Amino acid sequence: MDRRDFLKKAGMTVAAGGLLTTIGACGSGESEATTTQGTSGPATTADATADTAAEAVEVVMTQGGPEVEWEMGTSWPLSLDTIYGGAEDFAQRVSDMTGGRFRITPRAAGELVPGLEVLQNVQQDAIPAGHTASYYYVGLSPATAFNTALPFGFTYRQQNAWMYEGGGLQLMQDFYADRFGVINFPAGNTGVQMGGWFNKEINSAADLEGLRMRIPGLGGKVMERLGVTVQVLPGGEIFQALQTGAIDATEWVGPYDDTTMGFHDVSTYYYYPGWWEPGPELDVFIPLSKWNELPEEYQAIVEAAAYGANATMMARYDAKNPAALQTILESDIELRPFPDDVMQASEDAAFELFDETAADNDDFKTIFGHWSAFRDGITQWHGLAETAMVSWTGRN
Repeated sequence: MDRRDFLKKAGMTVAAGGLLTTIGACGSGESEATTTQGTSGPATTADATADTAAEAVEVVMTQGGPEVEWEMGTSWPLSLDTIYGGAEDFAQRVSDMTGGRFRITPRAAGELVPGLEVLQNVQQDAIPAGHTASYYYVGLSPATAFNTALPFGFTYRQQNAWMYEGGGLQLMQDFYADRFGVINFPAGNTGVQMGGWFNKEINSAADLEGLRMRIPGLGGKVMERLGVTVQVLPGGEIFQALQTGAIDATEWVGPYDDTTMGFHDVSTYYYYPGWWEPGPELDVFIPLSKWNELPEEYQAIVEAAAYGANATMMARYDAKNPAALQTILESDIELRPFPDDVMQASEDAAFELFDETAADNDDFKTIFGHWSAFRDGITQWHGLAETAMVSWTGRN
């Protein structure tokens, strides 16, 4: 492939996923890459755009760049071609845009590091990159939940709006730099999830008492308040736990991934919606020590690759879930909505938890105030036109 063909291909890669929107934190209207100083000290690129990434590609192709080879730990089994595929997509984009000079090899959960210990290993500089869901680490800090999902929080579009245009990404990058010495970039999303697979019928909030359920993050903490015995298991261990009766229920993602995991073969009820994950973001994490070693061009390319992977994963889920849902509907599984009193009790418990956590944790308090203000505005807007349109078309 000659240089002109490569640049054309790379430019298409950069543009994928609407990269004309600023990739970094709250946009300032600038079209050039900008270096800003986070509150914690380390500098991060903040306003890399499609043009900036394309310029970075041209610099690398004309002037060259260092050979870099990283392994990336993930929280995902190989069987999930969507979530694990998001890590592969990110890595492939980085390679394509650097002409193969910067190579990142994703590794399945447990292959390089345990699936629920990716962030810790990135923090310790034991691995140069990780792809994970940050809410797995609320035990380290409850503020990690914000860049995956909060119960009754943001949908995919709302999360992106907060991150890319509402200042959320800068807040989270400042937090991670200060607390963990890492930098993060959104690099995937599943969209609103299902409520999960149950082998016990849920007719009211009282039926949650004593239920043994696999559910991580703040959603798990809300469930604990409702009497659920919560377990946090990596994806590869859930099927056996559900099959053997070690757990009564599990949440995972949605029809496509759930049928891939085989949960419909060992469950009776499929509940919706997954109020704890209305738009869960997945992130790439990189130690600041490694990030600061990269040329600026490689940094811009990493941001562009993460942005593209973020958009592509959501598109894949939206394309794959409908057929998988039909498979479930044609089976013996009973598809049910959570009862209203379960939804109300869950929402009440969630916001009580948020208030208590904000009172005890300064990081959570700072981010929660910003998140809440953005949520008030965008839910009012989406609750008007968006909800009305989806409700109308969904009736037919």
